[in-house]
Amino acid sequence: MSNLERPAATPDETRAGAPSAETIRVAGLVSEAEIRVDRWGVPHLRAGSAADGFFVQGFNAARDRLWQIDLWRKRGLGLLSGDFGPGYLEQDAAARAFLFRGDMAAEWVAYAPDTRDICESFVAGINAYIALAEEEPARLPEEFAQMGTTPARWQAEDVLRIRSHALTRNALSEIMRACLMTGISAESDLLRKNLEPLVRPGNPGEVDPAVFTPRILDVFRLATAPVTFSPERLAATVAEAGKWRKVTPLAEVIADADWTGSNHWAIAGSHSATGRAIMATDPHRTHGLPSLRYAVHLKTPEFNVIGAGEPSAPGISLGHNGIIAFSQTIFSADQEDIYLYETDPANPDRYLCDGEWTDMELVEESFPLRDGAPETRVLRFTRHGPVLWQDPARNLVFALRSVWFEPGSAAYLAGLSSMRATTLDGFRAAIARFGTPSLNHLYADTSGTIAWMPYGMIPVRHNWDGLLPVPGDGRFEWDGFVSLDTMPLTVNPTCGYVYSANEANLPEDWDHEANRVGFEWLEASRARRIADVLGSEAPGSHGLAQSIALQTDVMTEPGLRLRALLAPLSAEGATGEALALIAGWDGMATADSAGAALCEYWYARHLKPALFALFVPDPRLRPLMEPGDVEGILKALEAPGAAFGEAPEAARDALLLETLTAAHAALVGTLGEDTAEWRWGDLHHGFFEHPLGPVAGEAWRKSYDIGPLAKGGSASTVMHAAYRTTDFRVTTGASVRIVMDVGNWDESVFINAPGQSGDRRSPHYDDLAPQWAKGEYVPFLYSDAAVEEATTHVIRLLPSYGS
Repeated sequence: MSNLERPAATPDETRAGAPSAETIRVAGLVSEAEIRVDRWGVPHLRAGSAADGFFVQGFNAARDRLWQIDLWRKRGLGLLSGDFGPGYLEQDAAARAFLFRGDMAAEWVAYAPDTRDICESFVAGINAYIALAEEEPARLPEEFAQMGTTPARWQAEDVLRIRSHALTRNALSEIMRACLMTGISAESDLLRKNLEPLVRPGNPGEVDPAVFTPRILDVFRLATAPVTFSPERLAATVAEAGKWRKVTPLAEVIADADWTGSNHWAIAGSHSATGRAIMATDPHRTHGLPSLRYAVHLKTPEFNVIGAGEPSAPGISLGHNGIIAFSQTIFSADQEDIYLYETDPANPDRYLCDGEWTDMELVEESFPLRDGAPETRVLRFTRHGPVLWQDPARNLVFALRSVWFEPGSAAYLAGLSSMRATTLDGFRAAIARFGTPSLNHLYADTSGTIAWMPYGMIPVRHNWDGLLPVPGDGRFEWDGFVSLDTMPLTVNPTCGYVYSANEANLPEDWDHEANRVGFEWLEASRARRIADVLGSEAPGSHGLAQSIALQTDVMTEPGLRLRALLAPLSAEGATGEALALIAGWDGMATADSAGAALCEYWYARHLKPALFALFVPDPRLRPLMEPGDVEGILKALEAPGAAFGEAPEAARDALLLETLTAAHAALVGTLGEDTAEWRWGDLHHGFFEHPLGPVAGEAWRKSYDIGPLAKGGSASTVMHAAYRTTDFRVTTGASVRIVMDVGNWDESVFINAPGQSGDRRSPHYDDLAPQWAKGEYVPFLYSDAAVEEATTHVIRLLPSYGS
């Protein structure tokens, strides 16, 4: 790793020996509390009440992740330009457009009856640590000094109002599909996004495809983009602010949406090797430094929970509470719609709805600027949501309706209820509170019971399928949301397991006309692999080792399907050598595999672009196809149609050989002539890049960046490791993996890459990265005895004098 040169560990960060200790007096704490950090960086928090427990959780989140959560808050609330200047003004305005602006009374009680009290305690803890760092500046992460900024105090509302961190769908795909309608067929669009069940997207509003442009998505993309830094952006003036309306390439935004998923499964106690239920979970998101998620253990007289969540929110979203284990994967319900409106030629701030001109809501927002006077921007809203794009030449305006704007849709926050459930009925009642993301929820308890239940806010659309934008004139309106009782529920199936991996998993008899949940799912190769492995095991044979092996499994079904397409073909010379390499490959995308290196390189760099060129004649439209749908692409190859010409199979075979030959030649130039020395991990690698690297200099990058780390897997393996094709860096996958022994909790294991802490000076900044890359785990301890034995540092928190 490249970040080996760091200051010596402070006394409270020793890696071995007797636990180090410190005592801190904290204003706002009612009773004595404790943070025990184990040797893998997991904080075990103990407090005398729930209120103190959430206070300590906030205090500890700031202790380990202050730069991260401060940046998240400022991004979500549209406050970046106050710290970093006018180059962030457009991103701030975009973020403000997507804040929750509805009924806060309904919002507070949507997640749990005591949400407000919890959030007030949590942010009081964050603010207490900020106050401590102001008194003792050495506690501040080094990023603040580097950027000349300071952390800001939180309000309880900040936890809820920020919606743009959440995952919803399918606004991006609606616009991509609409833009592509002018140049390709609906069948060709399946290579971009396969539909399950297969339907032909309807255009009931008879909207002219020519009115659509990818620019409609600029505000949406900007509102959901991460914070990036460059010298040019930091130096931008107010006059140059508009240059920063696009900070993330469209292909990266779409890839992030398409690859975000998860795996999980639960094995019933009656079918496991332990006689207890087993649950495995590994949520997939874009990798970051520090990790998106944070593992934490919170023990109070009211509850005792351990698991992972986002450090900017109280509670946990997946883990266990000593009685039940719970986890989620994305369930690809359609939670968004793009609307377009005719505007009044005499007044572009009026739009036609229900036969009448209706005034937009105009909201004036003020944005503080670093080293300058505040700037004002006017945000526009239709009755459906924020205006994304105005086309004055056509007298049109486009807006987004999303479940984000409904009470109860702060991401994962209903975990405050589910983490405290102790029965299946109680858990199901908690799941009824989950709005976003829409999720497959799994349950397992100490009695051996397991269950699967998908849920989220799913709009009821009576007269359209949600696959294309529709007029906002009143004809196409949501009619409430699909109820939890309408959604499927599986409890203790006879097979002995439940699972999901973002596949289309509604029951075969689901009435898609009556309940249009969604048609855009992640391709099912991971799900089929999980089902094949679990279904082939003898009852009573699945233990923790089997779940660990399955979580790190790198069999690539798409690779095997491509191998099958090549099997009948033959050639001489270099092409023959490439065919032989693929034919002799076992389909496992291990880091040391030569076959995986050739197959993945061929598919990503040569085969897929050639297919897009064939199916999308207009080169200007081809970028809208990225990253492509694996299932749609494979189906087009396995059953070649008219796009291939009069002799489709022969043309398909010629394309396979031509692109394989080119890929082989390119790899010879990259990896050398001896194919026996090729390794997938020499291309495919993990690399955790600090966001300040582009502005902080080479010394900073050497100290803060982590990697490269040779990595197996792909976007289609159970060990999800999606990569960008420019350099094969892993961009998306499971930073957190957990396997839980339900009832014998100390046998549970986890990993969180690259480490638990966001502070470079901590030994837990990067200590888990090597194990993550190799598919290894560390203990996830729960009992008091086990925690105390593994403790390396104790922080004793006392109420301040006079509290």
